[in-house]
Amino acid sequence: MLLFGRKRLLVVLGSCSTILSLLTPIQCVSSNPDSLNQSYKAVQPLEVIASSPLTPKLSLQLKLHAFLLWSSVGFLMPIGVLLIRVTNNVKSTRSIRILFYCHVASQIVAVILATAGAVLSISNFENAFNNTHQRIGLALYGFIWLQPLIGFLRPDRGVRFRSIWYLTHWLLGIAICVVGVANVYIGIHTYHERTGRSVRPWTVLLTVEVSAMAFVYLFQDRWNHVVRQQQQQEAAALGDDDDDDDEQSEEHVYPANDHKEVAVVP
Repeated sequence: MLLFGRKRLLVVLGSCSTILSLLTPIQCVSSNPDSLNQSYKAVQPLEVIASSPLTPKLSLQLKLHAFLLWSSVGFLMPIGVLLIRVTNNVKSTRSIRILFYCHVASQIVAVILATAGAVLSISNFENAFNNTHQRIGLALYGFIWLQPLIGFLRPDRGVRFRSIWYLTHWLLGIAICVVGVANVYIGIHTYHERTGRSVRPWTVLLTVEVSAMAFVYLFQDRWNHVVRQQQQQEAAALGDDDDDDDEQSEEHVYPANDHKEVAVVP
């Protein structure tokens, strides 16, 4: 009796497994096409997804994302670095204050634009972070928000940590500009690979802009040296004129040293 019950249980289990195996393909065929499309995207390679045609809406979003990040890390942040560096060559307190506030305003606008670009990319793009552009961009967003916080925590002049703060703020700002411009180049190249469209004009324009800013930055670095040399030359010329005037005045006051006096011997 027990053996008969076991055989009956095995027959029932076998029948259930057969029915389930028959129902599985039927469920796949009768499932929602959207779920099938999602499952297909999940298993297909990332290169196939990246090569899918762009819709006009997605193309517009990509262009807007590129414009926001280019304007932020590719233009306004380097401009802010140049503005604060100009203050080293300015003696007027009012001019220094104006340049400082322009620096702060440009950096705030740059952070806002970068944040808008980040929100646009997170909400509309595929964020698998499996490529260099997305990984660099993610790290860049964090440092972009860290930089203004460091700027607002600026210690007063004469404080012990002022030099450490200045070095940190300066190095982080330069690093954000350099890495940001490099990521803009990578993004332009990625857009070319995704769409197949020519991006040479944009690459040339970005190269010209970066070259001009680098030239101005290096020129400002040497401008103090040029001005100092001119001042030394002017001071040396004035010193020579003063020496000549002193010698002429001494000649009028004192007799010439080479003048021989005639002594009368009795």
